[in-house]
Amino acid sequence: MHDPDGSEYDRLFYPYLFDGGKSSVEDVLAQVRHSTLEKCREVIALRRAMLDHAGEQIAIAGRAMARAFAHGATLLAFGNGGSTTDAQDLVADLLTPPFSNWRPLPAIALTNDIAVVTAVGNDVGFENIYARQVIAFGRRGDIAVGISTSGNSTNIQVALEQAKKQGLLTIGLAGYDGGKMARSASVDFCITSPGDHIPRIQEAQATAYHALLEVIQALMRPTVL
Repeated sequence: MHDPDGSEYDRLFYPYLFDGGKSSVEDVLAQVRHSTLEKCREVIALRRAMLDHAGEQIAIAGRAMARAFAHGATLLAFGNGGSTTDAQDLVADLLTPPFSNWRPLPAIALTNDIAVVTAVGNDVGFENIYARQVIAFGRRGDIAVGISTSGNSTNIQVALEQAKKQGLLTIGLAGYDGGKMARSASVDFCITSPGDHIPRIQEAQATAYHALLEVIQALMRPTVL
């Protein structure tokens, strides 16, 4: 049954629907339009800032990744929360490219095996859930991509440090000022989205890794490398 007064949740998130009937449909749509346009402006601004801050680094990192793939590398991707899904999306686009002229490339999302993640988290510690998989799967010349909005996620840093020890090319995606990831000697390339709002950072990080894919695929065409 519809509650005309709305739930506490409704009134918290949609206050303009419960102001004594004063809001018209036009008013609500105008507020939604304003909110959407503001988000669009934020998205565009952060992407431009990331391009200015890390555009050249994306190109250089993409070239290094393409060379690694050309020599038989497998990419290992990992992250927490929303960054988990970004790692999975990156791997999906490598394994099943969205364009017919792109070549499939070997990749593993270390976020996918929940049995391994929970076993390591329970028996060894959450900070090791990806490092243990890097030990098992990583080979010299492979690629490790760690994604963290703060740049300070301990399990991401530990995995990148382990990857570096094993001779993998290490790529970090971070937000804010890059955090510990940007200052780590274990990270070959840290691509930072210099924002302070997590949803916008994650959207910019998605743009960053899709740009890396564009660079990789362009360079892996015959005779380019």
